[in-house]
Amino acid sequence: MKLLLAAATESEIKSTLHWLREENYPDVDVLVTGVGMMATAWELGRYFARHRPDLAIQAGIAGSFRHSWPLGETILVNRETLGDLGAEDNQEFRDLFDIGLWQPGMKPFTDKELINTFSLFPESLQGLPQAAGVTVNTVSGSTASIARLEQKYRPDVESMEGAAFHYSCLIEQVPFLQLRTISNYVEVRDKSRWNIPLAVKNLNDTLQALLTELK
Repeated sequence: MKLLLAAATESEIKSTLHWLREENYPDVDVLVTGVGMMATAWELGRYFARHRPDLAIQAGIAGSFRHSWPLGETILVNRETLGDLGAEDNQEFRDLFDIGLWQPGMKPFTDKELINTFSLFPESLQGLPQAAGVTVNTVSGSTASIARLEQKYRPDVESMEGAAFHYSCLIEQVPFLQLRTISNYVEVRDKSRWNIPLAVKNLNDTLQALLTELK
């Protein structure tokens, strides 16, 4: 099985990169895309123009809107929404569907969401919570921006790359999985409350278990 492992930063998957070298794991391409939708879409587009993996995996940390999920929880993001692509209309944000530049159900959207139609989850992932993601260019850190996203999209987690990954894989018809581990809650920004080391450790533990099963 030919695999693609994509991450925004090398630091999020560093221990898995060492593990892959030690295990001499076959047929895994690693793509460090850079942070954000633009870099992710460009790198994936360039990759898919030359390669056709059997499965693409995006791995990274994320903020959670759900305080019932503990920091360090790893989840599967099965649907994505673009959270800040649109226009401000007085005090209201309107996305591209609202203003008519996009139509619900246009390829590769299901209604207004980028939904993962890959259903054959490996056994090592079957116990993970499934989540709705929202992807933004600016990480939320104010009461007003958080409330807007929660009211309009009802997301579980927030990232800066997830929707670009879903969009690219759906367009190219490449089966995919998005793995995220909770490093912080989406709230007024206070990095003293984050736990990135725990999130990175748990993300890589899950990732290595998945790759072991796929091997």
